Amino acid sequence: MIALEKATKPLKGDIFVPGDKSISHRSIMFGALSKGTTEVTGFLESADCLSTIECFKRLGVEIEHALRPLNGVPTITVHGNGLHNFKAPTSTLYTGNSGTTTRLMSGILAAQPFDSVITGDMSICKRPMNRIITPLSQMGAEVTSVMGNDCTPLKFTGGKHLHGISYRSPVASAQVKSCIMLAGLYAEGDSVVFEPALSRNHTEIMLSAFGADIHNEFSRDGSAVCILHPGMPLTGQKINVPGDISSAAYFIAAALIVPGSEILIRNVGINKTRAGILAVLEQMGADITLLNVDESNEPRADLLVRYSELHGNENHQFVIGGKVIPTMIDELPVVAVLAATADCDTIIKDAAELKVKESNRIETVVSGLRKMGCDIEATDDGMIIHGGNPLKGADINSHADHRLAMSFAIASLVAEGTTRIIDNECVGISYPTFFKDLQGLR
Repeated sequence: MIALEKATKPLKGDIFVPGDKSISHRSIMFGALSKGTTEVTGFLESADCLSTIECFKRLGVEIEHALRPLNGVPTITVHGNGLHNFKAPTSTLYTGNSGTTTRLMSGILAAQPFDSVITGDMSICKRPMNRIITPLSQMGAEVTSVMGNDCTPLKFTGGKHLHGISYRSPVASAQVKSCIMLAGLYAEGDSVVFEPALSRNHTEIMLSAFGADIHNEFSRDGSAVCILHPGMPLTGQKINVPGDISSAAYFIAAALIVPGSEILIRNVGINKTRAGILAVLEQMGADITLLNVDESNEPRADLLVRYSELHGNENHQFVIGGKVIPTMIDELPVVAVLAATADCDTIIKDAAELKVKESNRIETVVSGLRKMGCDIEATDDGMIIHGGNPLKGADINSHADHRLAMSFAIASLVAEGTTRIIDNECVGISYPTFFKDLQGLR
């Protein structure tokens, strides 16, 4: 447990947030699937990403981990095995709390000549895996939920011949899309995934850089298609990981709600499939300036954020929903905190996916903010926040959900009294130094 007090003065500072979690995962995976060496700088040394490294080591991939001597930046070197040279693991592969590791690795394991089993912690064992079991089975894989509940542990029977499919995903999910694309690298024929809106496209950008023939196409209604033509060899690359916008979101929020604050957040990824929070907050009146923008490969910029009084439209209402939701799904808990301080009613909808994250984030966010004095109600696919009521300190159960712990730490900055966050250590899943960095700005 950690006890936090209201900020008594503006937050000021210049900060680097850890590397992007999604890109860090993929850099290890795609490097392992490639021939030659992949060097990754700025890798996120969090529990989730270290789970990915450990899984590939168990498959026989040589991975070196070092710090650059001058600036201490984490550098990972992956000596790739190529698509067809993995070794059978001697026991169950364990992914910890990482849904990305679990679902993306499933696409790779489904195509191997050997049997394997993958599982994670208690949270992962409750998260739905039928969304990948169904398309992988359609591709010819044999995937079994060991407990018969469409969750992990998952058993993969080796030696199956995979073929490409055209799959219409009911939700915009980068994990589902990437799982299919990774299995598609081994399949005969093209693999095609239709999405209601383009989900995170880190897989497409990075796999293309490694040599894969993969691209997106778009329709007028905003729906998207990802197409992979298999057969192209993958070659090791040099990857520089930008800062994670999901981690930056907490400090964006902190600067916006503490009067007089000004924070510069360096080298943050601003990929449009991830940066919906920037567009939404701009519409709510946030003072956020992008500096030193670099559009090459994975776009990035420095973010200068100043205190702002957030507001809705002329009817004192703001609606967040539709196709912007997949671009900010992980940021919605901290957006709810911002909405609690805004001079308007904020409606978050089309976000039922929040129910199947590390916790049921609709239920846990609403419960926590209500304890802090916010007028908030849950809906089937989101929440309605009646902003403007002063917040007060409370005891908050993080439910071992890193994004909840960090979001309520930001809420504590403007809450009268003491806020205690139970199981605050869970921030190590994505941002091990979060509380130290937050204190540095105070």
